[in-house]
Amino acid sequence: MISKKQLRSGATLFSLLVAGCASNVTVENPTIPEPHVEKLPLDVAVRIPAEFHDFVHEENVLGRETWTISLGAANAAFFTQLFGYMFDNVTVLGPDDNAKDYTFDALIEPQIEGFEFSVPNQSKTDAFAVWIRYRMQIYDSAGNSASTWTVSAYGKSQKEGLGGSKSLQRAAVLAMRDAAALILLQMNKATKIAALADGPIDISELETLAAADNESLGGSAGTVGIFAIGGIDDNGE
Repeated sequence: MISKKQLRSGATLFSLLVAGCASNVTVENPTIPEPHVEKLPLDVAVRIPAEFHDFVHEENVLGRETWTISLGAANAAFFTQLFGYMFDNVTVLGPDDNAKDYTFDALIEPQIEGFEFSVPNQSKTDAFAVWIRYRMQIYDSAGNSASTWTVSAYGKSQKEGLGGSKSLQRAAVLAMRDAAALILLQMNKATKIAALADGPIDISELETLAAADNESLGGSAGTVGIFAIGGIDDNGE
């Protein structure tokens, strides 16, 4: 016969096991060193959508462990820092701000289009990996959509400790830094954002730009993939 004490002990053990199957990862204030690049002579507004600022990814891995990864606020701060290194002047707009109330040459609206990760139980390795796909929507000063650019980034970190939360957090930060490197090196070439310093785009060019955007969505040269630089991992820093 099972005693009440045994039942209580079993319930306590079960609660501990359930608690051990949930991991919460919050990426906090990642930074990048100031790059040695010449700033583009642009006044840029950066609009941070609510779904970008508040981005949380939750996933059950192999039916055994639930991971909750909070990326949004860190992403917003990270991109604000990055664009501050890239352009002469940067104004950050919140989701409720009206862009018409501000003066700028170009407006950038970042979005997280995809987020994936793997843990050692999945990959059968000792590493955590993160893939993030960002989309940069560029508007001119008149509100016309000037360009759309997709950036896919990758980060990998070796497992540390039993829980792995810090390792997954580090993999996410490395993926963000990979995206930053791609944006620093490729953004102007991919989007022609510097040309917006001369004023809004010619309306007659919109159809051509829209066709180019559609082509980039199909995976042509307009999309920069994770192998453009190769991603960032612990051994690559």
